[in-house]
Amino acid sequence: MSGSVKGLEPAFQGAGQKAGTEIWRIENFQPVPLPKSDYGKFYSGDSYIVLQITAGKGGAYLYDIHFWIGKDTSQDEAGTAAIKTVELDAILGGRAVQHREIQGHESDKFLSYFKPCIIPLEGGVATGFKKPEEEEFETRLYTCKGKRVVRLKQVPFSRSSLNHDDVFILDTKDKIYQFNGANSNIQERAKALEVIQFLKDKYHEGKCGVAIVEDGNLQAESDSGEFWVLFGGFAPIGKKVTTEDDIIPERTPAKLFSITNGQVNPVDGELSKSILENNRCYLLDCGAEVFVWVGRLTQLDEKKAAIRTSEEFVGSQNRPKSTHITQLIQGNETNSFKAKFDSWPSASSAPAPEEGRGKVAALLKQQGVGIKAASKTVTVNEEVPPLLEGGGKIEVWCINGSAKTPVPKDDVGKFYSGDCYIVLYTYPSNDKKEDYYLCWWIGKDSVEEDQKMASRLATTMCNSLKGRPILGRIFQGKEPPQFVAIFQPMVVLKGGLSSGYKNYISDKGLNDETYTADSVALIRISGTSEHNNKAVQVDAVATSLNSNECFLAQSGSSLFTWHGNQSTYEQQQLASKIAEFLKPGVAAKHTKEGTESSAFWFAIGGKQSYTSKKVAPEAVRDPHLFTYSINKGKFEVEEVYNFSQDDLLTEDALVLDTNAEVFVWVGQSTDPNEKKNAFEIGQKYIQMATCLEGLSSNAPLYKVTEGNEPCFFTTYFSWDPAKAIANGNSFQKKVMLLFGAGHGAENHPRSNGTNRGGPTQRASALAALNSAFSSSSAPKPVASRPGRSPRSGSQRAAAVAALSSVLTAEKQSTDTSPTRSPTRSPTPRSPARSSRSPLTQREASPTAVIENEKTSSEFEDPKGSPVVKETEVVEPVAVANGEGCELKTQQEQDDNNSEGSQTIFSYERLKVKSGNPVTGIDFKRREAYLSNGEFEAVLGMKKEAFYKLPKWKQDMQKKKVDLF
Repeated sequence: MSGSVKGLEPAFQGAGQKAGTEIWRIENFQPVPLPKSDYGKFYSGDSYIVLQITAGKGGAYLYDIHFWIGKDTSQDEAGTAAIKTVELDAILGGRAVQHREIQGHESDKFLSYFKPCIIPLEGGVATGFKKPEEEEFETRLYTCKGKRVVRLKQVPFSRSSLNHDDVFILDTKDKIYQFNGANSNIQERAKALEVIQFLKDKYHEGKCGVAIVEDGNLQAESDSGEFWVLFGGFAPIGKKVTTEDDIIPERTPAKLFSITNGQVNPVDGELSKSILENNRCYLLDCGAEVFVWVGRLTQLDEKKAAIRTSEEFVGSQNRPKSTHITQLIQGNETNSFKAKFDSWPSASSAPAPEEGRGKVAALLKQQGVGIKAASKTVTVNEEVPPLLEGGGKIEVWCINGSAKTPVPKDDVGKFYSGDCYIVLYTYPSNDKKEDYYLCWWIGKDSVEEDQKMASRLATTMCNSLKGRPILGRIFQGKEPPQFVAIFQPMVVLKGGLSSGYKNYISDKGLNDETYTADSVALIRISGTSEHNNKAVQVDAVATSLNSNECFLAQSGSSLFTWHGNQSTYEQQQLASKIAEFLKPGVAAKHTKEGTESSAFWFAIGGKQSYTSKKVAPEAVRDPHLFTYSINKGKFEVEEVYNFSQDDLLTEDALVLDTNAEVFVWVGQSTDPNEKKNAFEIGQKYIQMATCLEGLSSNAPLYKVTEGNEPCFFTTYFSWDPAKAIANGNSFQKKVMLLFGAGHGAENHPRSNGTNRGGPTQRASALAALNSAFSSSSAPKPVASRPGRSPRSGSQRAAAVAALSSVLTAEKQSTDTSPTRSPTRSPTPRSPARSSRSPLTQREASPTAVIENEKTSSEFEDPKGSPVVKETEVVEPVAVANGEGCELKTQQEQDDNNSEGSQTIFSYERLKVKSGNPVTGIDFKRREAYLSNGEFEAVLGMKKEAFYKLPKWKQDMQKKKVDLF
């Protein structure tokens, strides 16, 4: 293979020598390095190769190669990208995972390299495109999809592109608008704000305005009027039209095929790793994703042919464009691939890091490339993980039947392998009065009844503390650093004190070797610092000794300390500390390896040979974050790549696997059942990871609730405390963080970054209304057809709608004030009325306009959109009250004597899944639009009683009747 490597693409020489991203664009069928300033920009007429290099904890580099195919790229260019990807893999040692990426259907892993999003651009190299900075600014409309990685897609700048289900970004020269469809995803709304911030900084030098427009709720701001004017005026928008891009491939049972001479042949039998031969290629068809597995002895030409065959296979099946193709080399299989097999031994793992690095160095050397960086060995020093604050209060209980018995203060730190314990550590916190670390410890010889009782009682304690503690399950022998550091010292002894363990010993006819102060015992001392210092009782025989450690030998009233020749000073110090802890006031006899007395050997049953080998450290893996789902009873996970704190969405629960520990993080807005079943979810993950990754089945498992994350969890993120304390759903949190704390759940950011309220809103709406009707000609909308004079009807409609909306918003704000229930009538107002016709509002319609039946004329919308009526101006009635002057419609005055001046709708129309839904209402308060009688019939209580309930209880009640 060496000869073929020398002839590979010269543009790839020196690639992959440091962590990061490297990109090449295919130009004239050759890969050309892309300037870093253009990373994240992808032209639809081109194809690209993207290499992602990740530095693993073991010092080796991990490689992912993606070839990206633009929607307008030629078939020849796409083919070149696929072939050159195989060549790049060969240069890197033949161990990269290769991915095919189709524009608009990119994998989450690919998109995670370019957060918050990639910028899709029209044109390409062949068309002689201009760089964006060379072009005159063009107003663009995008759809923004994705909860954690964003798929930004440019759509025609037209009202017909808008719908109620998606989030849109309208990027104009002076302002960026976010339009939230009424049915759009909360988390997608939050992500869109990140994209807006990115566009503002990158293309507007941080100087443009930002506005949020809510579908069905115009917010009574000039921003809404401005937004609709850009589309030629306000008018209803249509339903979402499903396109090919919206088709989600179905997951199907995995089917295995062998690839021979470009032909795909089915492989019969059980899906087992043993089927895969190391000199062949296979195709695993999973419906939504297709894997190509390449044996490590496969020739380069066969690898190139395999990727072509897989693309032909997908094409012949008429699969959606979003079908992913991933090529894997033997020994570097991903978890998602291994999980498809009925049998995949966990012992089979990737080649050792140094072996892989050696291959890369040899291949690069053949090309004359410097190999210093590629072959460098990384020395891994012991890291002290973040530990809990010291000086806290520690309480320990031993499980005994259905009760927990407090452990005496002098015995705190002693654990018996036959028992289970509950540990509560209360420690000082900077931003709170105190924090809690709560866990239950399971001895390896404990009985199942005690284990279940420990779990139950610990959960009850956690609930009594309002769920604030981090709750953990700890197995003997897998104690995490923060647990060990609490106890100075910590000793694990044989036997048990609980009645459950004693009964078990008695029933089985076994001997109880519970440690006592006068028993014969040998205790091994291990660890070098406070986070891993442990003492464990072992068999009292000479073969248990190890030259790398220290030991305590107890025989009746005699106590010996034994220092191995290769033991550390810290271990020797700890041995003395343990001796004083177990037998206070007793002078220990110090013995160094090779100078033992006969009394020492007699205490442990006589002299025998023992080992001097060091215990091999456990394999180290990088941390991974996962979302999870249960599909047809099968537990499945999806990795969140290049994760950050922003991926911890308050509506979700996620699994963080650090290799040493497993955390289930639960957001405040997570479904109550998921909160309750967090440990079951964590256990399902551990069972799966034990099979696929060799994770210990006894790995520590924690439940962490949002807002109570401990330091040993946040250390895996670039943690911002401000994000952790933000309230509301994902979108509301992001609004507050990006635009200031003054913008709460209902206060969205305005173009000037301030929150306008009360009279300012009314003044803005009236000014827009006056401008629309007093001007003989309105400014030409951006989207107007060239050569036609603009009409003012749609602008007037937008202004009137804005005024109408502010009246509704003010009324709702008054109705939901803290001192007034939604059913109370407003404060009586002066009967003063204007002599003009009253302002009326069309029921429940966000498209309401003020009409006078005697004078109305129709105008054609400049963009060919639905017709909007121009109507005679009527002034709103000014009604004085004790709180100042506010605008009020005649309809509102008439409603004062019924249902608390609230517009009423039927329960069937207000339901979330209604066939004839109401629009233009506050969707967070659907119940407020029910009549008093129907409210009581649906929710089982009067409005006054309902609004006295805590907010979370209100939401639960509304969920039950489909009003939330």
